[in-house]
Amino acid sequence: MRTLCSSTLIGEAFLILFAGLVAARLSDVPTATVWAVSGVAMLLCVLLCGMLGRPGAVTVGWALQLGLIASGFVLPTMFALGAVFALLWWCSVHYGRRIDEIKAARAAAAAG
Repeated sequence: MRTLCSSTLIGEAFLILFAGLVAARLSDVPTATVWAVSGVAMLLCVLLCGMLGRPGAVTVGWALQLGLIASGFVLPTMFALGAVFALLWWCSVHYGRRIDEIKAARAAAAAG
């Protein structure tokens, strides 16, 4: 699960970077505010990659997805892109857990 979720989060960090560049030019929000919020969100994405094995990390990831969708109020395109990344996050968590279960079953079969 960690690999899939980390890949999604790193892609999301890049999306936030590029959205920040666009929002700084096109929105009425002050540039300092755009970069403060974008910087915190990008940092959270990267830090969350290292915390995926801990309890509550997936929940924080979901909160991050909701924040990304909510950024559509500043940059309307982010409603769609946020929804796409929320779907990617769901797929990463769902299929990542299935992959982990399959790997554990194979390891148990090989050991036993």
